Amino acid sequence: MDEHKKLVNQLLAFLKKRYGLQNRKTEPFRVLISTILSQRTKDEITKLSTERLFSKYETPEAIGSLREQEIESLIKPAGFYRVKAQRVKEVSKIIVKKFNSKVPDTLDALLSLPGVGRKTANCVLAYGFGIPALPVDTHVHRISNRLGLVKTTNPFETEKSLLRIIPKEYWGPLNTSLVEFGKEICKPIRPRCEECELNKICRYKTADNRFV
Repeated sequence: MDEHKKLVNQLLAFLKKRYGLQNRKTEPFRVLISTILSQRTKDEITKLSTERLFSKYETPEAIGSLREQEIESLIKPAGFYRVKAQRVKEVSKIIVKKFNSKVPDTLDALLSLPGVGRKTANCVLAYGFGIPALPVDTHVHRISNRLGLVKTTNPFETEKSLLRIIPKEYWGPLNTSLVEFGKEICKPIRPRCEECELNKICRYKTADNRFV
């Protein structure tokens, strides 16, 4: 077994033991709107804003027919709530008109929605439809490079590289587990390397470039 594959296996074993590496599934429209709200917003605020909105309105028809000011008042804890309210309403109306009120289940169709990038689209595929997809956010991009899984400069390159080395059944769970790992241990600033079970194989910790 080469060293790179060994690192992948050790990472997956660690994440499975600590975070479960479980697939999760939620209603696709809720996943879509929640991920739009999550942009530049903390997870706990995203959850609160999503719950406030969906406790009153759950469908594209209902949300698309709201005034932007009403959406703003419901999602207001989220950052850039005015811009996001406009986006949520616009996306909801397009889903009703163009996709017969159903969230599309292909990457290209999701990317055609305003404000929907690859991370959001892949979240909808993975967590809304259970379709193998690997969402790459700042945590996944940072940690994958720190460990030495990849050597990339942007999330899209990271996604392409990870798809080649991570087994398909772990694509979705990898994102959720690395996000938790990134908030708990492998933080953007002052990562808790001494507490990390991966510190002996981590390129960031050992300054060893053998996996590059």
